[in-house]
Amino acid sequence: MGALAALIPEKILVDCDVDAPDLHLLLTPKIRSREEFPGGRKARILSQLCTSCGECRKVCRFEAISEDYWVDETACEGCGVCVHFCPFGAVDFLPVICGEWFQSDTRFGPLVHAQLAPGQENSGLLVALVRGKARALAEEKGRPLILVDGPPGIGCPVISSLTGASAVLLVTEPTLSGLHDLDRIVSLSRHFRIPPLVLINKVDLNPEMADHIAAYCRDNGIELAGTLPYDRSVTEAMVQGKTILEWSHNGLGEGIRSVWEQLQRRLLED
Repeated sequence: MGALAALIPEKILVDCDVDAPDLHLLLTPKIRSREEFPGGRKARILSQLCTSCGECRKVCRFEAISEDYWVDETACEGCGVCVHFCPFGAVDFLPVICGEWFQSDTRFGPLVHAQLAPGQENSGLLVALVRGKARALAEEKGRPLILVDGPPGIGCPVISSLTGASAVLLVTEPTLSGLHDLDRIVSLSRHFRIPPLVLINKVDLNPEMADHIAAYCRDNGIELAGTLPYDRSVTEAMVQGKTILEWSHNGLGEGIRSVWEQLQRRLLED
């Protein structure tokens, strides 16, 4: 993602991995604005009204209410069932700040990113918020492209990251688990009718499995955007806070440029 950020002009950058964001580590953003994300609610028992009747403890399936009637915030899922069933109105249901989102400047353009607080939920909702802010910023600045760094997996934050995308670049590695995960995300992207392209990273570490993944792409009508070899200079660049295009001018940079050309063609076709 960092290499594409360095290469692609006139874009808005978005880090949608709100659980474990890392793009800021490479781009050293200057934060221009910071906002709280109130993403849910937590129960709190009002001791002055509580009669210790036990109804809330009976209905709490998460066992978040102790014997002396206080709520463990880390166990509370914010479902509100205790609020509904308390006969004395002794349970308050308060908004919780679940994280923060930021609008920043980087050497490669504006970046919209966020951080979900440890143990908090609603990552999909925070991703949707970040995407919406990025779209508004793109319209304001007249940027034709929003480049999104998505989270791993196929869960809620991934689905939220894919929403509204014109294309998705799926980066995999030549391992059995890499192929398994690729198959899952391909199914998800096709469910939402978003054309997938595949990039095989570290292709030379397991050529046989790399060929297997390439064959999987051919058999399933998936465009192979390119392959990249393992290169220690990527790690060296990250340690120095640089993208590979800033750090090294070897063949890896040409491979990344070729991937961007493939992506451009797909976007123009759409």
